[in-house]
Amino acid sequence: MNETVNFELRKENNIAIFKLLEKNFDAQIAGLVKGELTILLTADEINKLVFDLSEVEYCDSSGLSAILLAFRILQANEGHVRLAAPNKSVENLINISQLSRVLPICNSVEEAVKELEKL
Repeated sequence: MNETVNFELRKENNIAIFKLLEKNFDAQIAGLVKGELTILLTADEINKLVFDLSEVEYCDSSGLSAILLAFRILQANEGHVRLAAPNKSVENLINISQLSRVLPICNSVEEAVKELEKL
């Protein structure tokens, strides 16, 4: 089991951009991502997050659970999340699970940042 998760974090104005640098977003790393996101979103008082999925090739329900945790943390603080650049299979999973109703999907990080800047 992995003990670390590879990601990049940067901020543009008041928007955090969390880029997951893992091909598989599954049970092996979902718990680690949840931990990182919980620390990030509670300690830094972030209320806008772009979750960059451009490097992710596979995602399962555990990965979706980690994304949903970020949504719930931000929602409690009147925050917002955008998912950016998922591949077709990841986007299909998000749509099938109906998470796209609460987690808007953008084609790029730039598009997601622009949407969040308007809020």
